[in-house]
Amino acid sequence: MSRAMKVPPVGDLLATEQDFVHLARMALAGRNQDVQVLLQRLARRYARDNERLSEALQALLRDAPTSDSPLRGVGTAAPIPLDSDSRFPLVRIDQTGLPVQPVLAPTVHDQTNQICEEHLQRERLLQAGLVPSRTSLFVGPPGVGKTLVAKWIAQRLGLPLLVLDLSSVMSSFLGRTGGNIRKVLDYAKASPSVLLLDELDTVAKRRDDSAEVGELKRLVTVLLQEIDDWPASSLLLAATNHASLLDPAVWRRFDTVVNFPLPDEGQLFQALEQYCEKEAAQAELAVVAKVLRSQESSFADAYRLMSTARRRAVLNEVPLSEVLLESCGQQVRQLPFLERVRFAMDLVQADHMSQRRVCELTGVSRDTIRGRLRRQTGQN
Repeated sequence: MSRAMKVPPVGDLLATEQDFVHLARMALAGRNQDVQVLLQRLARRYARDNERLSEALQALLRDAPTSDSPLRGVGTAAPIPLDSDSRFPLVRIDQTGLPVQPVLAPTVHDQTNQICEEHLQRERLLQAGLVPSRTSLFVGPPGVGKTLVAKWIAQRLGLPLLVLDLSSVMSSFLGRTGGNIRKVLDYAKASPSVLLLDELDTVAKRRDDSAEVGELKRLVTVLLQEIDDWPASSLLLAATNHASLLDPAVWRRFDTVVNFPLPDEGQLFQALEQYCEKEAAQAELAVVAKVLRSQESSFADAYRLMSTARRRAVLNEVPLSEVLLESCGQQVRQLPFLERVRFAMDLVQADHMSQRRVCELTGVSRDTIRGRLRRQTGQN
């Protein structure tokens, strides 16, 4: 009768044995970038006590092929994973470039720039025994630029952007949904890439939600395991519009969390300048930005307004500024009277346009505006 081999707990092993077990575990998981980081650490650790081993490890790291070499597009590309039922692709490769960097809040710009710099200067981090951020969670309302930032990051890093199509991943046979997610994540791990999991809350809902069936709860566990094993040679980005729906364990798995706020007036103005392609004057754009900010609009709202206005301007052969102000005036005049008066006073004091134009835009009479101005200045 064969006897089962008793495996000692990792804590009972010597330090060198623990290093070997840790190295083997990462190698079996296919985490090549993490293997290189560990070897860098071991080379420095053994430099004093085992110089020959340290030099051998350093030589191996210098001569090893780089993990940055992409596998796709050289004749050995893995096929895009398909749903076994519908045969629809489970992931989309987004190849649309961005001509300029998206307008971002300062905190968002700093955090995303840090992520890019970590990957662009990966070798410096590896030499220090560190790895770049592997995963990041984008949180914010719709239309604030989460998807655009994912495109911008992929473009800066020179990596393909893979977008997970959650509508196709959620199979009609719930038992296959976990398999679909694994297919996509394994495909993204196969070579350096940026994977965007859009609408993460669709699959990573709270496991204490009594409305969800057991299979959907198990999907969260599958996702958490995959995030934990994500290689440092690629970048996993996830986006959600409904942070409160996410399972608490999901938050702890991400290296960084980037909160995308609604844009302020200055950011909306910058975005409108990009969208109009110099077809409108800055004074009118400042008014439009003020109107959009008063309604807590997103970048998507600003883009939609500008696109509609540009089409109308071309078809009606009128200046774009005129169409923009007309569209904004329609929205402002739907506000309650006191809000319109307050908005009219803001425009007059900001000196964006004459009192007459403010009256036309807001529907507030000049007498009302003049009376408010006299009371503010203490005149009779």
